[in-house]
Amino acid sequence: MKHRIVFIIIALLLIATFSKPVRAAEPVSDASAALSFGKIARDTRVDMLTAYLNAYNSPLTAESKHFIAEADRLHLDWRLVAAISGVESTFGKNIPPRSYNAWGWGIPTGTQSGLAFTSWKEGITAVSEGLRYNYFDRGLQTIEQVGRVYAASPRWAGNVRYFLNNIDAFTPTDPDLLEVIL
Repeated sequence: MKHRIVFIIIALLLIATFSKPVRAAEPVSDASAALSFGKIARDTRVDMLTAYLNAYNSPLTAESKHFIAEADRLHLDWRLVAAISGVESTFGKNIPPRSYNAWGWGIPTGTQSGLAFTSWKEGITAVSEGLRYNYFDRGLQTIEQVGRVYAASPRWAGNVRYFLNNIDAFTPTDPDLLEVIL
């Protein structure tokens, strides 16, 4: 009996020594964070896209988080809608006046204007949803297939791919952009 009590005391001491209290992680409420091994880690895609668009002096820079939130919500490549804006308007720098349409969305071939959005956010959401529901959900699987419907230029898909790859490979040269805050 004495040995049994000693064994129980030793077992309890070992359990108390090697166990750590478990705390619930803070809830994540936006796309700027990702869950990694039970810890909240910063979503580096936002930082990458922000730095990339900033290097182009894009008016879309402040919407990097929204690009990624919409891509995640609609299961799109997080770089796609930004890459299309690179092809269609040099990332929002060359658009019909006050249209917030950096994607050539709803602009028929040969015309200078088409759909206008009330903000960059509205444009990002509309284009993201349009790509998901009108292209990918209807069976188009590749950028080349999308390009045949989306644009008149046979070079469109190659240009979009260029920007997709460029976003991945981008390294900022500005020392302020190289700083990582954890």
